[in-house]
Amino acid sequence: MTDKQKGFFYAITGPVLWGFSGSIAQYLFTQESIPTQWIVGIRLLFAGLMLVIWCYFIDFKELFAILKKPRYIFQLLAFGLLGMLPAQYTYFMAIKYGNAPTATVLQFLGPLFIIIYISLRKLQMPRRIDLISIVLAILGTFLLVTHGHINQLMLSPAAVLWGVGAGISQASYTLLPRELLRRFDARIVTGWSMLLGGIVFAPFADLTHVPELNWTAIICIIFIITGGTMFSYLFYLQSLNYLTPATTGMLSAFEPLTATVLAVTILNTKVSFAELMGALLILGITFLQALPPNLFNLRRNSK
Repeated sequence: MTDKQKGFFYAITGPVLWGFSGSIAQYLFTQESIPTQWIVGIRLLFAGLMLVIWCYFIDFKELFAILKKPRYIFQLLAFGLLGMLPAQYTYFMAIKYGNAPTATVLQFLGPLFIIIYISLRKLQMPRRIDLISIVLAILGTFLLVTHGHINQLMLSPAAVLWGVGAGISQASYTLLPRELLRRFDARIVTGWSMLLGGIVFAPFADLTHVPELNWTAIICIIFIITGGTMFSYLFYLQSLNYLTPATTGMLSAFEPLTATVLAVTILNTKVSFAELMGALLILGITFLQALPPNLFNLRRNSK
């Protein structure tokens, strides 16, 4: 297997595992009545702990170097509490009030909010490619939420709000740890942020009261923690050793694709043609943002 083939394998496997995780979460919420807060708390605590232990054996010195400067500790707490925790919580709440496919797609609104943030911060108009992305996001969200019917919502207001919240959280998840990721291994940053977020969230998740779990639910929860969190993230990171971030970003579209296929075939979730078109438009933002910044200018000048 060539390096490029390895890169594609890792870049596709990671999002596929994330997609499985979303559909499994939908099953736990709808069929097993597991509290959302409890799932989020367990996922953050144990996935974070596993990543920290992993990094302990890989790079012991680097693992604790991030805790030696107050500046890094503050940034780590900010990422854990304002990035990692909201991203996990809003995503699962969007699944609870809607379904895995729509929650996963609305999560891909993250680049839209990054565009808006950067434009406001720099006090300048978005680039042409960013304006096209904004239009795609608006049209895609409209189709996803209304199925093309202007006078009615096909998703509950709670599902829409939590889904948009997942997109906003995804933006903060991307923007907050930039300095930390330049200085430390991404696995260390992610592991500590998950663990810290899980510890702070534990009282709200009421982890001391374990819900009644059958063996199916236990296996599902174990998968969400391991395959759907730890290994999916490690596969994604491994793909960056062989592929560009732009390529891995585009291949992340396998996450909503997997969630949709599983939800339709196994969970009997109905997906309309308008929803599929809306999803394609929103996912198109990721592909546009992966294009070279000057591509549109080059095309214009070549005419």
